Amino acid sequence: MSNLDRKYQIDTEENKKFMEEVRKDLFDFGRKFPSPGGSAYYLGDDGTPWKEKNRETYVTCRMAHVYSMAHFLGYDGSLELVDAALRGLTGELHDAKNGGWYAGLTEQNEIVPTKQCYAHAFVILAATSGILAGREGAEELLKDALEQYDLRFWNEEEGLSCDTWNTEFTVMDDYRGLNANMHTVEAFLAAADVTGDEKYRVRSGRIIDRVIGWAKNNNWRIPEHYTKNWMPDLECNKDRPDDPFKPYGATPGHGIEWSRLITQWALSSYREDKEGAASYIEAAENLFNRAISDAWNADGAPGIAYTTDWSGHPVVHDRMHWTLAEAINTSAVLYRVTGSQKYADDYAEFMKYLDEKVLDHVNGSWFHQMDRDNHVIGTVWPGKNDLYHAVQATLIPYYAADVSIALAVKKGLSVN
Repeated sequence: MSNLDRKYQIDTEENKKFMEEVRKDLFDFGRKFPSPGGSAYYLGDDGTPWKEKNRETYVTCRMAHVYSMAHFLGYDGSLELVDAALRGLTGELHDAKNGGWYAGLTEQNEIVPTKQCYAHAFVILAATSGILAGREGAEELLKDALEQYDLRFWNEEEGLSCDTWNTEFTVMDDYRGLNANMHTVEAFLAAADVTGDEKYRVRSGRIIDRVIGWAKNNNWRIPEHYTKNWMPDLECNKDRPDDPFKPYGATPGHGIEWSRLITQWALSSYREDKEGAASYIEAAENLFNRAISDAWNADGAPGIAYTTDWSGHPVVHDRMHWTLAEAINTSAVLYRVTGSQKYADDYAEFMKYLDEKVLDHVNGSWFHQMDRDNHVIGTVWPGKNDLYHAVQATLIPYYAADVSIALAVKKGLSVN
């Protein structure tokens, strides 16, 4: 095996070193995100803040999470960046009148309307990471975030979460979706790991059971969009197929991401019961393999197509960086869990593609959107707004699969 090949192979010293270098470049790239009030600026291609763009709550949360992990890894200056983001979440992004968190703020500090389940899930994640980093106010932030989430978004009867309210929490949108529920699973697993309250792990399982049922009945292509009664809306946004949050059809990247989260939940819920976890691991493999079969190299060029129709044919051929990050994560996790060489081979392919096409070797970070020929574009995701997916892709392959990543990094629960 050549040194170049070893660079892409999981568990080689060359791959570990490559990951460390990529991660350091990411941490260096994102340092300029804090605004004076703490909310996160959107970053341009070279890491310079785009101050004219909205400062969004979910991006601010992701940066708090990322730099908490940077602190655990000994990256200088991380705590100041964590504290800045937490200041934004407890200050200008928080709605003191109506409760909860704004979607974001404009350049003129005007409120971006609506209250998003998606953003509130990330507040929970940021607060758990802040607690692990020992930051002042993080425990109070988590308490507030969980209370608001329970009050506004979680539906105990359905075992799922709604999606969007108006800013005042007086009108709930009829749309229901799985993107917000996916990140709810991530946030709830982190909350269970950090607080010890297993209620949140149980809730994650209820969401997962619904998702697996829908996916299994749809050839393992997950319906993303639903009516208020949780009936799949398979034609949603057919006229706007590349919507950044509600794209038409199946989103293979989400099938891949769900696969990893399902595996994490199963391993943490059935620690002493491999048989209990087995059906969930099987479902996770089905989701991953369906997504990769449909979307990887689907049009004659490397990369994962953003969306497919319900027969698995690409609709939006663009490649988003986050889908690659999740493919790296999930192939590694499934390799750890199953021992199948197939997943190690997938991982090596993804790493080679990352190095050759997606890494910005000049400015750092990853290109966030590329066309079907792997040319950089910015129609859906201009610039490089945050580090969350990319940083996690340098960590999850080498940390315990049954623990939320921030806790695993803090405790040093590496797999080898």
